[in-house]
Order: sequence, then structure tokens, then C-alpha cells
Amino acid sequence: MEFIVYLAGEIHSDWRDRIAAGIAAASLPVTLVGPVTDHSASDDVGANILGPEDKPFWNDHKGGKINAIRSRTAIQRADLVVVRFGEKYKQWNAAFDAGYAVALGKPIITLHDDSLTHALKEVDAAAQAVAGTPAQVVEILKYVTTKP
Repeated sequence: MEFIVYLAGEIHSDWRDRIAAGIAAASLPVTLVGPVTDHSASDDVGANILGPEDKPFWNDHKGGKINAIRSRTAIQRADLVVVRFGEKYKQWNAAFDAGYAVALGKPIITLHDDSLTHALKEVDAAAQAVAGTPAQVVEILKYVTTKP
């Protein structure tokens, strides 16, 4: 069974690369998609394409709307969404992506450290699995794509 998996959330660590490496090593029938992970390219896309803004709010507004075209379309097409919450920043976008996926009836796997369990209890309650490591995500993907 082939899966398209959207990788949402934190962009400051190598978790996406670790999942991709695990998928490649296991030759899983999985295609990974996700947001633009170059922070400045993502933040400034609106101003770069549509012109600069004097106020940061409008710069973020333009960029957020263009990024939403990519993320919403990819989540709609995905079979599964993995949502990574990291320690360093509050990932409001990750929580939004999780909620959007759940509203569309997409299964989600949350991925975060134990220290965030209390803060994410409602998001985790909507997830089909709560993983603590990228390796656990890969094992779930192995099971759902290759087991008869």
C-alpha cells in the first residue's frame, strides 16, 4: 500500500531527514511531502513575490497565505500527517496543521518529547499514535504499508 505522508511542524532539527532515511532503508512505499523548511524563504515569500510591506504584520500575512496554499493542498492529498512539536518554539502552525488534518478525517501521528505531553494532551487525543522518536514513526509506517 502506497502512502503520501505530510510532515508538519518544527523545522529546526533533523527529524524529517531521520524519517526519510528510515523509509529509504526499509524501502517503504511512502512519499514524503511538507512545508518549505528554509525559515527565511518561508517567512518572506509573500514580500518576495508580491512586494515588500512596511509593517511586519502584513509581511507575515502575505507569507502565511502563500504558505497555506502549499500546506493545505498537501494535507488534503496526504494519506497521513505526522506533526512534530519541538521544544524551542511554540509551533502554532503545527497545531493548526494537526487540527486541519483531523477536520479532513486524515489520520495523524504526533511526534514530541515527553515534556510536552501535558501541553499537547488535546492534540494527542486526536492522534492515532503519539511517537517520541522518528524511528517510532518509521516503524508505524512499516506496519501500515507492508503488513498483510
